[in-house]
Amino acid sequence: MTKPILRVSEVRIFSKDVEKTLVDGISFVLNSGEVLALVGESGSGKSVTALSIMRLLPNSLFVTAGEVVLGTTNLFHLTEKQMNGIRGRRVSMIFQEPQTSLNPVQTIGHQILEALKLHRELSSEEAESEVVDLLLEVGLPDAKSRVKWYPHQLSGGQIQRVMIAIALASDPTLLIADEPTTALDVTVQKQILELLLKLKSERNLSILFITHDLNVVADFADRVAVMHDGKLVEIATCSDFFSAASHPYSQKLLNCLPNEKKFLPKNTRTSLLRVDNLHVWFPQRRGIFQHVCGYTRAVDGISFEINEGETLALVGESGCGKTTTGRAILRLCSMTKGQISYENLMIHSLPDQEYRRFRRKIQIIFQDPYLSMNPRMTVGNIIQEGIRALTYEIPKNIQDRYLYEILDRVGLSEEYLSRYPHEFSGGQRQRIAIARALAVKPRLIICDEPTSALDVALRSEVLALLRELQEEYGISYLFITHDLSLIPSFAHNVAVMKDGKIVEKGTAENVLLHCEHEYSRKLINSAPNLAIKTRALSINE
Repeated sequence: MTKPILRVSEVRIFSKDVEKTLVDGISFVLNSGEVLALVGESGSGKSVTALSIMRLLPNSLFVTAGEVVLGTTNLFHLTEKQMNGIRGRRVSMIFQEPQTSLNPVQTIGHQILEALKLHRELSSEEAESEVVDLLLEVGLPDAKSRVKWYPHQLSGGQIQRVMIAIALASDPTLLIADEPTTALDVTVQKQILELLLKLKSERNLSILFITHDLNVVADFADRVAVMHDGKLVEIATCSDFFSAASHPYSQKLLNCLPNEKKFLPKNTRTSLLRVDNLHVWFPQRRGIFQHVCGYTRAVDGISFEINEGETLALVGESGCGKTTTGRAILRLCSMTKGQISYENLMIHSLPDQEYRRFRRKIQIIFQDPYLSMNPRMTVGNIIQEGIRALTYEIPKNIQDRYLYEILDRVGLSEEYLSRYPHEFSGGQRQRIAIARALAVKPRLIICDEPTSALDVALRSEVLALLRELQEEYGISYLFITHDLSLIPSFAHNVAVMKDGKIVEKGTAENVLLHCEHEYSRKLINSAPNLAIKTRALSINE
C-alpha cells in the first residue's frame, strides 16, 4: 500500500491586492514515489498552491484556512526558522524560469555548493566532489570543467539540469516542479522528463508536477489533478482522465488539444515568398583588435517557398536557426548570402527607404508579447505606432473606428485601447500582438513561437484566431515552433531545420507520417504523446 507523503487539506489563499480568493479550499494527497500533475489554465492557482506548500508566498498573499502536512509535520504550524530546516532539505522546488532563479555573477558550481553547505554537513573536499557528482547525475557533460561556468554560458536545457541538481543537493523526499519544460524544444523536453523519471526511480522521489501541457502529463504523470478558478475540480489516474474525464472543464481542456490526425487540405496556390540559398553567418572576434577568427553559421544555405494563404511550419531544436531565418527575412539581422523574393520583387536588395515602405507587407508576432511592447504605452498607442512607422495612411476621421474594428477582430473590447500591457493576461497580450501585426494589412506574418508559453485553452484560441484570419484575408504564415502536435491542424507544409540547414521539407502529412531523414524521426519520437508518433515510426521501420 502506498504511503502518503504530502496532504493538502482545504487550503484557501487570499490576495489583498485584488481582494480575491485565488485558491479556494483545495485538497489532495501525494503518495510516496508518485508523480501528481497539477494542471489548468494560467491563473487557475497552480503556482500559488506550490508556493504555499514551500511557504514562499509574497506578502500580498496569505493563507486564510487549511493545512499542509508533510509526513506528520504540519508546515503551517512551523516557525520560519523551523521551516528553513524543511525547505530545500525535505522539499525542493524547480522554479518556472531557471534563468531568473540563478545568480548571473556566480558560477553554477558555487551555487550548487551553497545548497550543499546549507543543508548537509560536508567537508570542503566532499562538497566539491558532490557538486561534480550531482552535475554528472543530471546529465551535464564535462561536469568537472563546467562547474566554473556561469549561467549565460549554458543552454536552456543545461540550465534546467543545473536547477534540478540544486534541488537534489539536499536529497529531498518531495520535489515540486513548476513548469520545468515550458519553452524547451521537444528533444530537450524529453531529456528533462526522462531525467526526472530516472531520479524518481533511483531516489524514490515524490514529484508534484505543475504544467499546462497535457501531452507531457500523459507521458509523465501517475495521476492528474485539475484546477479551475482556484478550485480542484477533478482528480483521476492518467488513464481514467484521458479516456473518460468526468468534469466539464476537464473535457474542455481535452477538447482544446490539437487534432493530430486531421491534416489541412492541399492546394496549388501561387508563390508569395521564396527564399533561395540563405546564409546568415555571425563573425567570431578575438584579441584586442577584435580580428575575425571564424563564423557562427546560424543559417547555412537554406531554401523554401511560402504560397499565398498557406502556412509553412519551420521546426527544429533550439539554436538550429529558425528565429534567425525569420529575422533575416525582415532584415532585422543581416544576411551573408542568398536571395529573398516577394512575388517578383527581390526584397533583399531593396534600398532601406524602399524596404521600409515594403515592410508592412510582412509582419512578425514575437515569442514573448510582453517584452515586445513598450510598457509605458497604451494598447491604442502601440497599435498606432506600427501604423505610423510603416507609413500606412488611415484618414484621421476613421482612425478610432479602424482601431475598434482591429481589436474586435481579435476578440478584444474597444475599452482596452486605453489600458497598458501589464493589465492583460498572456493570451490577451498575444491577441494585442496579432492586432498590431494586422493593423497594416500584411500578406505574410512570421509567427515566432507565438503559443509556447500559453496554456492549452489559450493556445487553442490563438491558433483558431490565426486560422480564421488566414481564411478571411488570405494571409500566409511562417510558423516557427517546436510543438509538433500543432502542425497537422495548422500548417500546410513543414520544413525541418538542424544546425542551420533544412534537412527535410514537404507537406505536413508527408513529413510527419512518411519522414525520411533520421533527425525528423528523432523529433517525432521525442514529442510527448504524439498520436502520429507510432504511425510514422512504424512506416519507416
